Amino acid sequence: MQKDNPNAERYISIARACLKAINDTAGNAGAREQKIQAVYEAIDSAFRAEFSGYRQSLVIMATVLERIASGQLDGEKAADLARKTLDQQPESTRKALMH
Repeated sequence: MQKDNPNAERYISIARACLKAINDTAGNAGAREQKIQAVYEAIDSAFRAEFSGYRQSLVIMATVLERIASGQLDGEKAADLARKTLDQQPESTRKALMH
């Protein structure tokens, strides 16, 4: 993966979580299904952690859009609210691609 990819750090973090889960279960005598479940849970947890900022931004932006769509704000106030909302989003959500 290219280091200039905006998702590189996210992918690396998720990959580390996967490898840790695999390494943690490799020596165990547990059932194969339990090992798979442990890796699955590590992946799920890492994804949730990495994308929590996106989810929070999405909720805030949806609320702002609902307010603008209500028609209660004039054009300038709506534009001002949109600018303020964009300025407040976390840096990680401004330029990074999410997929």
